[in-house]
Amino acid sequence: MKTAAGNPHRGFTLIELLTALLILSLLALMSFRGLGAVLDAREHVRQESDKWRRVASFFARFERDAQLAAPRPVRTALGSMPAWRGQDGLAHGPRLEFSRFATEDGMDTPRRLAYRLNGEQEIELLLWPGLDLAPEVQPARYPVLTGVSRFDLQYLNADLAWVAMWPASPSDPQIPRAVQLSIVLVSGEEIVRVFALRS
Repeated sequence: MKTAAGNPHRGFTLIELLTALLILSLLALMSFRGLGAVLDAREHVRQESDKWRRVASFFARFERDAQLAAPRPVRTALGSMPAWRGQDGLAHGPRLEFSRFATEDGMDTPRRLAYRLNGEQEIELLLWPGLDLAPEVQPARYPVLTGVSRFDLQYLNADLAWVAMWPASPSDPQIPRAVQLSIVLVSGEEIVRVFALRS
């Protein structure tokens, strides 16, 4: 910009001002996108942490229940049921049903319980009020893990072979030596855990 005669001060041209505004706008846009990416990453990490915390809580609950498995058959209106009953995926009803001792802290009584995958992709815990099943008594149902597409169980017999049902033969003990639990989450991850039992 040419200065007028006798005017030593020089100002900004319109092009210089527009260039400065354009640079500032680009910097603000990049900062906004960067902040959005950071917030998206933080939300993703929070969701993943929450998912794995729920999975860990489910496995801890299952392990505690399995460790308290009781070798006691139960009486029902139709006769007697084995202490531990595992069905394959084609059967109706719970995948696993067993008798359980009271907890060591005395917060829960001996009872019959079961695990199953319901139609809403939830693993459900079924709790009966006691060990023997009275007619017309329905279990309380609690979802213990959501977002599950597959729920499989296998049982270790006395010959150290994995079987899909329990009891697999009349010579099987009341409780298997171990149980292998496999779940597939709707997000695609497969988790397999093996729990030794006090048979």
